[in-house]
Amino acid sequence: QVQLVQSGGGLVQPGGSLRLSCATTGLGSTNYAIAWFRQHPGKEREGISCLRSADDSTYYSDDVEGRFTISRDAAKSTVYLDLNSLKSEDTAIYYCASRNRYQCTLMPYHFDSWGQGTQVTVSS
Repeated sequence: QVQLVQSGGGLVQPGGSLRLSCATTGLGSTNYAIAWFRQHPGKEREGISCLRSADDSTYYSDDVEGRFTISRDAAKSTVYLDLNSLKSEDTAIYYCASRNRYQCTLMPYHFDSWGQGTQVTVSS
Protein backbone atom coordinates (compact mmCIF):
# COMPACT_ATOMS: atom_id res chain seq x y z
CA GLN A 1 0.00 0.00 0.00
CA VAL A 2 1.34 3.38 -0.99
CA GLN A 3 1.48 6.09 1.63
CA LEU A 4 2.53 9.69 1.18
CA VAL A 5 3.34 11.90 4.15
CA GLN A 6 3.90 15.59 3.59
CA SER A 7 5.88 18.12 5.57
CA GLY A 8 6.91 21.72 5.10
CA GLY A 9 4.75 24.65 4.20
CA GLY A 10 3.78 27.57 6.38
CA LEU A 11 3.77 31.34 6.18
CA VAL A 12 6.25 33.20 3.98
CA GLN A 13 6.55 36.74 2.66
CA PRO A 14 6.16 37.55 -1.03
CA GLY A 15 9.40 36.82 -2.85
CA GLY A 16 10.37 34.20 -0.30
CA SER A 17 11.00 30.48 -0.58
CA LEU A 18 9.75 27.25 0.93
CA ARG A 19 10.45 23.57 0.55
CA LEU A 20 7.71 20.96 0.65
CA SER A 21 8.54 17.31 1.23
CA CYS A 22 6.61 14.17 0.37
CA ALA A 23 7.92 11.00 2.01
CA THR A 24 6.74 7.89 0.22
CA THR A 25 6.38 4.27 1.23
CA GLY A 26 5.19 1.37 -0.85
CA LEU A 27 6.23 2.66 -4.28
CA GLY A 28 9.21 0.37 -4.44
CA SER A 29 11.41 0.44 -7.49
CA THR A 30 8.62 0.29 -10.06
CA ASN A 31 8.08 3.05 -12.57
CA TYR A 32 5.84 5.69 -11.15
CA ALA A 33 5.06 9.36 -11.34
CA ILE A 34 4.84 11.82 -8.47
CA ALA A 35 3.06 15.11 -8.87
CA TRP A 36 2.30 18.17 -6.83
CA PHE A 37 -1.09 19.80 -6.88
CA ARG A 38 -2.55 22.81 -5.16
CA GLN A 39 -6.02 23.93 -4.32
CA HIS A 40 -7.12 27.50 -3.80
CA PRO A 41 -10.20 28.14 -1.66
CA GLY A 42 -13.33 27.40 -3.64
CA LYS A 43 -11.38 26.20 -6.65
CA GLU A 44 -10.61 22.81 -8.15
CA ARG A 45 -7.33 21.06 -7.48
CA GLU A 46 -4.74 21.96 -10.12
CA GLY A 47 -1.60 20.13 -11.11
CA ILE A 48 1.58 22.18 -10.99
CA SER A 49 4.49 19.76 -11.34
CA CYS A 50 5.26 16.13 -12.06
CA LEU A 51 8.33 13.91 -11.92
CA ARG A 52 8.73 10.62 -13.73
CA SER A 53 10.78 8.10 -11.76
CA ALA A 54 12.13 6.21 -14.80
CA ASP A 55 14.35 9.08 -15.93
CA ASP A 56 13.63 11.95 -13.50
CA SER A 57 11.96 13.96 -16.24
CA THR A 58 10.07 16.90 -14.83
CA TYR A 59 7.05 18.88 -15.96
CA TYR A 60 5.56 22.16 -14.79
CA SER A 61 2.44 24.20 -15.30
CA ASP A 62 2.87 27.63 -16.82
CA ASP A 63 1.99 29.25 -13.48
CA VAL A 64 5.04 27.85 -11.71
CA GLU A 65 7.55 27.18 -14.50
CA GLY A 66 10.85 28.81 -13.62
CA ARG A 67 9.89 29.41 -9.97
CA PHE A 68 9.19 25.94 -8.58
CA THR A 69 11.44 22.88 -8.80
CA ILE A 70 10.47 19.26 -8.27
CA SER A 71 13.15 16.76 -7.33
CA ARG A 72 13.55 13.50 -5.50
CA ASP A 73 15.99 11.72 -3.24
CA ALA A 74 15.56 8.08 -4.20
CA ALA A 75 17.57 6.85 -1.21
CA LYS A 76 15.15 8.63 1.14
CA SER A 77 12.07 7.83 -0.99
CA THR A 78 11.21 11.49 -0.73
CA VAL A 79 10.08 13.98 -3.34
CA TYR A 80 10.53 17.70 -2.86
CA LEU A 81 8.97 20.81 -4.25
CA ASP A 82 11.07 23.95 -3.89
CA LEU A 83 8.95 27.08 -4.13
CA ASN A 84 10.82 30.27 -4.99
CA SER A 85 9.81 33.83 -5.81
CA LEU A 86 6.52 33.20 -4.09
CA LYS A 87 3.51 35.38 -4.83
CA SER A 88 0.32 35.92 -2.90
CA GLU A 89 -1.55 33.92 -5.53
CA ASP A 90 0.56 30.87 -4.62
CA THR A 91 -1.35 30.71 -1.34
CA ALA A 92 -3.12 27.36 -1.35
CA ILE A 93 -3.15 23.89 0.11
CA TYR A 94 -0.50 21.79 -1.60
CA TYR A 95 -0.76 18.05 -2.14
CA CYS A 96 1.58 15.40 -3.45
CA ALA A 97 0.19 12.39 -5.26
CA SER A 98 1.48 9.24 -6.93
CA ARG A 99 0.43 6.95 -9.73
CA ASN A 100 1.85 3.56 -10.71
CA ARG A 101 2.22 4.55 -14.34
CA TYR A 102 5.22 5.61 -16.37
CA GLN A 103 3.79 8.80 -17.79
CA CYS A 104 3.48 12.11 -16.05
CA THR A 105 0.24 14.01 -16.05
CA LEU A 106 -1.15 17.00 -14.20
CA MET A 107 -4.71 15.69 -14.07
CA PRO A 108 -5.68 14.77 -10.52
CA TYR A 109 -8.02 11.92 -11.47
CA HIS A 110 -5.05 9.96 -12.83
CA PHE A 111 -3.47 9.66 -9.38
CA ASP A 112 -4.09 6.84 -6.95
CA SER A 113 -2.55 7.95 -3.68
CA TRP A 114 -2.47 11.35 -2.01
CA GLY A 115 -0.65 13.09 0.77
CA GLN A 116 -2.56 14.81 3.54
CA GLY A 117 -2.03 18.32 2.20
CA THR A 118 -0.10 21.25 3.63
CA GLN A 119 -0.96 24.93 3.78
CA VAL A 120 1.25 27.49 2.09
CA THR A 121 0.43 31.12 2.84
CA VAL A 122 2.23 33.95 1.09
CA SER A 123 1.59 37.22 2.85
CA SER A 124 3.41 40.23 4.20
